[in-house]
Amino acid sequence: ILQPAVSVGNVGQLATDLVISTLDMTKVGYFYTDCLVPMVGNNPYATAEENSMELSINAEVYSLPSKKLVVLQIRSPFVKNKYRPFCQTLLSWVKSSKCARVVLLSSSHAYHRDDEQLLGTPLRYLLTPDLEKAVGGLMQELNWKEMEKVAAYPGINDTEKVLHIPGGGITKLLFTESCLKGVQMAVLLKFCSEGDNIPDAFALVNYLNEWLQLIKSEVNTSSQWKTPSSWRLLFGNGLPPALF
Repeated sequence: ILQPAVSVGNVGQLATDLVISTLDMTKVGYFYTDCLVPMVGNNPYATAEENSMELSINAEVYSLPSKKLVVLQIRSPFVKNKYRPFCQTLLSWVKSSKCARVVLLSSSHAYHRDDEQLLGTPLRYLLTPDLEKAVGGLMQELNWKEMEKVAAYPGINDTEKVLHIPGGGITKLLFTESCLKGVQMAVLLKFCSEGDNIPDAFALVNYLNEWLQLIKSEVNTSSQWKTPSSWRLLFGNGLPPALF
């Protein structure tokens, strides 16, 4: 199961849009929950006038059996104090569906990085202990950087380290709960700032593709991903500045 966190810049949601649109995934259902703000709109992946008026809601499920992939797309923010109930409902669904693993696409405020996090790539990953045993070696081969823990009390006690994902929404809670419940979960995230976050979305989906090889590519570039029609309504022509 691939899904976004509702996080800074909506980067996870935009990256998920690219996956659904590029792989031409089929909508197979809805994820009903009272934890998300209700919303309804037109089909964000419309390809013709005939399907443009199909309705979409705040949490929908897409499937691609050939790749054994299910995507849960979330399109609205969380209701206050509803993070934990949502995580519990989601993980219960994951277990009852006998899902092998969960991949969460997220983001975190760039300005909150400490000195160590400023070095190198702005992309990071996290693995629950159960998934670490399965794919930890591959992450090392890919030369990926694990999300660093930071000082719990900077300047006072720098030895006590904690996981801190500011702007990450449900990311930390969902990851922690997955660790406790034995769910195989990977978090892929990018440090970013609010603004035009299309380039961040392309960077994150390319990062995902390095691991899962959802589309075949010798070199990860933005042009290989199909932008959904809805992006044109929000971002002009739906392309990052480099491709204008």
